[in-house]
Order: sequence, then C-alpha cells, then structure tokens
Amino acid sequence: MRIALFEPEIAGNVGNVMRLGACMGAGVDLIEPLGFPWDDRRVRRAAMDYIDHVEVVRHASFDAFREARAGCRLVLFTTRATLSSYEFEYRPDDILLFGKESAGVTDAVRAEVDASVRLPMKPEVRSLNLATSAGLALGEALRQTGQLPS
Repeated sequence: MRIALFEPEIAGNVGNVMRLGACMGAGVDLIEPLGFPWDDRRVRRAAMDYIDHVEVVRHASFDAFREARAGCRLVLFTTRATLSSYEFEYRPDDILLFGKESAGVTDAVRAEVDASVRLPMKPEVRSLNLATSAGLALGEALRQTGQLPS
C-alpha cells in the first residue's frame, strides 16, 4: 500500500506523512510540483530519522505518476465524495491519493481515479489536516487488508 500526495504545499505535512509511511510500512509518492524546495529543512525536521525508513518516490507530474504506478488502484480522499472511507473495501496494493492542501486535485486528476471516498467529519468544519487524513485513511486500509504492523 502507498500514499500519494498531489502537489503538496506544506513541507511539514510531507515530513509527517513520510514518518507515517515509515512507521506503517507504506511507501510515499510525491507528485510535483511541490510548494516548497525539496531540501527544505522542515521536511527533515517533521520526518526526523524516520526518513531513512520509508521509500519516497518523486514524480515530475501526475501523468508520470500514473505511468509509474500503472495497474494499481487509485483511491482519492476528497470532501466531495459521498462514500465513507470506512465503508470502502481496500485492496493490499491500493494507492491512497490526497490533494494539495489549498485546493485538492484538479478535475482532470479526479477523472483518472478508480474510486473517491471521504473521511467522515462534522458538517460545520471544512477539512482535516493532510497528515491527519493520511493517518486515518492508511490505518483503516491496513486494518482491512490485514497489513497493520505488529
């Protein structure tokens, strides 16, 4: 299982997702452009020494990402979806896709995904933090597929 971040804008979020991937055994795909310099020290500060325990792959574009990950099911997490992420049936090789913090994904990307789900939350709030969303999503997906680390 993998986490993919579409054009992430905040270095700290990327670092936290990398740490999540390291702890849970999930690779991380970063779809460029990034909203910060890759050598940004905030990435390393958030990821800490966990950065050496996660496979991170950078892709120059969404098209490059799709080509590299052809054959894998792409599950988009979006507030626009109606299906709860807890009612969805995950597969062991799914890629969990999250959009950029300020705008999500483009309509073109939305049209390319295999499924769209939403994390349930109270209606009076807009969204969860990117790294928090990834943690909730990955935890449920790994639980369902029997891949939670011991």
